[in-house]
This record gives sequence, structure tokens and C-alpha cells, in this order.
Amino acid sequence: MTSPSRRNLIAASATALVAAPHVVRAQGVTRWRLITSWTKNLPGPGVSAERLASRITKMSGGRLVVEVFPAGSIVPAFGVFEAVSTGVAEMGHTASFFWDGKLPGAALFTTAPFGLGPLEHQTWIEQRGGQALWDAFYAPSGVRGLLAGNTGPSMGGWFRKPVTSLEDIKGLRIRVQGLGGEVYRELGATPQSIPPGDIVPALERGTIDAVELLAPVNDQPLGFHRFAPFYHMPGFNKPNGAAEALISLAAFDRLTPDLREIVETACAAEHTAGLIEAQASNAAAITELVALGTKVTPFPTDVMQAMRAKTAIVLDRKASESAMAARIVASYRAAVTSGRNWASIEAYMAQVLRS
Repeated sequence: MTSPSRRNLIAASATALVAAPHVVRAQGVTRWRLITSWTKNLPGPGVSAERLASRITKMSGGRLVVEVFPAGSIVPAFGVFEAVSTGVAEMGHTASFFWDGKLPGAALFTTAPFGLGPLEHQTWIEQRGGQALWDAFYAPSGVRGLLAGNTGPSMGGWFRKPVTSLEDIKGLRIRVQGLGGEVYRELGATPQSIPPGDIVPALERGTIDAVELLAPVNDQPLGFHRFAPFYHMPGFNKPNGAAEALISLAAFDRLTPDLREIVETACAAEHTAGLIEAQASNAAAITELVALGTKVTPFPTDVMQAMRAKTAIVLDRKASESAMAARIVASYRAAVTSGRNWASIEAYMAQVLRS
């Protein structure tokens, strides 16, 4: 018969094995858990997470096996950062604006209202000091953030009633993430933070009046158009849709140099793959949505002007929250200014060539 003390030891060991995120189950094979903020295979980010895990596993020849756990299977959608930081999982796939309440300035590593587009954002991260800031920002939490997917520019969102003036914003209950939520609050709306998997029930029950998620190809399968037929544009809130790979620094440091490079290269590859997939798919999705009765409608000029003015206030306030937030906002704004002239020329050329 096994003694009580030995039974306790066995139980404790089994619990540790189940809880331990870093488990080597075969000679030379490391297994990582990748937890996400998305439902399984959510169009766009959910697909990116699966593809990223598969790419790392294949590129490593099976020496680093990454298994995906969607939102709720290990931690809730908004618990990914803390879980990777505390070692519950080695990796996460999420969006940095989820952490902005605890880490002021984090949102800008995903996007900012009236800010950088996808290519401009990547240029900031890789060429204008953004990655170094990101690394310094997250290092005290024991994690690193990398670009790992992009859904491109978002639409303005789905509304039960059309927005015809600033008065329609007041009292509006809208599901929205990131700094755009603060802009809406400045205009008298009530922003709601709701995980992607819980949006449809909230919209169906009428507990929210509007929802902003991503772009047509991501929104269409969720059926928002059935409850809120007015699809406003442009997506001032998210001119860019960068996904974030969160990596445990402790787990990363245990890898061999070649496996570290594989993880970084796979994240970069997924950033490109996600963006071109979005670009290819949105044209068909918006056509189908219009056929289903969606009313694609521009925001009124006075609304856009007010949102732009409030964005400056929101960014100034964000910069005042901490020394690091001030550095991030200043760097982001400098990237917007540095790239503005060329971005304007690119936009003009595209308009002329397609007219």
C-alpha cells in the first residue's frame, strides 16, 4: 500500500506536470503552449494563431512543437498577457491594446486612431525604434512582443441606427477596443470592452447599440449585419490591425539560438501572410455584405472632425500617464510625421492610377 506521504508526493508531481507550461516529452523536443484572445479559427487573428504555431513546428523540424489553446480553454481572452508573464504559457497571440489599462501606451503597438497604416506601422516597429521601445516596455513583465499577423485597416463599425450627427454618438453603447474607446467616451458614448467571442450575444440581446471589431472578412462570419445593418467607415479607430505574439523571455532564453531565430522569423512571416490574406479577402466580403442588405455609410464630416480633435486629447492624456507612455506616444507621433509626406504621395498616386 502506498503511504499517505508518498500519495501526496505523487499527487503534487502530477499537478505540477499538468500545470507546467514547459514540458519536454521526448528527447530533443520542446513543447510550447500558445494561448490566444480569439475563438478557435476566428477569421483573421484566430487563423493567424493556428498558422503561426504550425509554421514554428514545421520550420523547427518538430524540435519545437507549438499547440494552440483558444480563448477560454486555459485563460480568458483578456488574461493572455498575465498568463505568459507568470509562466502559465510560453506564448500568446493577442492584441496589445487589451493591456493598455494596466500598461499605458500598450495600445499603440496595435494601432492608434488616425494613426499609422499597416506598412507605416511595421516601418515604425522595424526601422524607427518601435521594437526597442516595445522590448523595454514589456521586459519588466518577463515577456517580449512581436508583430505576428495583421488584419489591415478596420471599418468604423456596425450600428443599429445610422450616425448622422454628433448627437447620435451621445449615450451610444458601443463595443470598441483600444484608444478609440477613449475617443468615443470623450464624445459622450459608453464604450464596452467585450471579448470577440461574446460580442454577438451582447448585440443580439440589445445590451450594446454598436460594435467595432475588424474588417469585412472578419466581421461577416459573425453575422453583425443581422442586428446592426449600418456599416460606417472609415475605421478611424484602427487604421492598422497588428496582432501581437507574446513570448515568455524565460522560455525563449531556454531555446537554442536557431530555434529563437525560427520563432522570430515565423512571427514576421505571419505578419505578412495575415495582411495579404486580409487584402485579398475583404473585397469579396464587402460585396457579399452589401448583397445581404448591409448599408455601407461614411461617418458625417462633423463626426470625423470631432473624433480627430478628441484623438489629440486622448494621446496627450496617455502620454501623461507614465514616462514610458510618454516615450511611446512621442515615438509614434514622430513616425506619423516622418512618413506623412511619402504616405500622401502614395495615396495620391494610387488615386490617380485607379481613376
